[in-house]
Amino acid sequence: MAHEHVSNTKRIWFVFALLSVVTTVEVILGIIKPESLLHTNALGMNLLNWVFYILTIVKAYYIVWAFMHIEGEKASLRWSVVAPVIFLVLYLLFILLVEANYIFEIFRDSTIKWNF
Repeated sequence: MAHEHVSNTKRIWFVFALLSVVTTVEVILGIIKPESLLHTNALGMNLLNWVFYILTIVKAYYIVWAFMHIEGEKASLRWSVVAPVIFLVLYLLFILLVEANYIFEIFRDSTIKWNF
């Protein structure tokens, strides 16, 4: 039984183009910093930060999906790789937001002054 080699050149170029576009959008937004995104808050952060988080997650997803060949694995293995990462990223984000808000309130409402 002969194994036929399948070329993934088209797929590789698609992933490369997608990651390039997402990275370019991130860089442009980081340089321009649109006022509408910078001064609009949602869930304790400005929308520009949320856009960066979402675009970074999209890039991480495609890197794992395409270059670590997760798309060819069984669903149970895919979820065993992806689910802990999703949980840990959300948990880290939750901890960072809660602690940052706590520190901000301490400096805002107490006698401790901003010394940095």
